[in-house]
Order: sequence, then structure tokens, then C-alpha cells
Amino acid sequence: MMVSTKGRYALRVIIDLAQHKDEGYVSLKSISERQKISLKYLEMIAASLNRAGLVQSQRGKEGGYMLTKPAAEYTVGAVLRAAEGDLAPVSCLDCGENTCERADSCITLPMWQRLDGLINGYLDSVSIEDMLKGEL
Repeated sequence: MMVSTKGRYALRVIIDLAQHKDEGYVSLKSISERQKISLKYLEMIAASLNRAGLVQSQRGKEGGYMLTKPAAEYTVGAVLRAAEGDLAPVSCLDCGENTCERADSCITLPMWQRLDGLINGYLDSVSIEDMLKGEL
């Protein structure tokens, strides 16, 4: 599993919004300036986060983005999956049901399944609030 810049930046966006939650809606321009991320790239990431229901947006002068729930209710896994899609370490696990013709005889499949479970289990055990508090 390789987390792309899209996933890493999505995590930074969520953390930034959590840090500035008392400001109400936060503009992507201000996030872009603080995080040193291209505004155009942030627009694409914010759209993914919005579609996943992790942020809500408001248009207009006082518009921007804000979290839809408290930071403690967001997991790193949920944020990364919203940006990246499935986090499976191998392609035969990334679409739910394994349709590989070798699945029944694949000696390595149980190891990949266990690794997938460990990765997702860990990422789902870390909340954004944990990260903000440095409790890892």
C-alpha cells in the first residue's frame, strides 16, 4: 500500500479544519496558504471529502469547508479511503469480493488478507483527535 499525495493532503486538510473548527467555515485559500498545497489540487481533494460526507461546504464570501462531526469521530482510515479508495496492499483484495481465478489455490492470499486487516485495523484505530493530541 502506497498512500499518494492525495491521501496525505486529505489528511492534512482534515487536521487543518479540526485545528480551525472555532472559525466556522474555512476557505481553501487559507488552508492552501497554511499547508503549502496548490489551491487547484485542494479543490479536487475537498470535493472527494465532501462526497464522502467528511466535510460540508458553503459558498459565498463567508463560505468554505468545515468538519461534519468532532475530530474524535474521524479515523485516519476513513479519511484515506475517502481520498484514495480502497487501501488494500494487493489488487486482488481491492474490490471487495476476490474474483481471482487462483484465489482457491493461492498460498499467499491469507497473508495478504491478514496484512490488509492489520493496515485497516490500525488506520481505523487512530482518530484525528489522537493525532492533534500527539497520542499515537
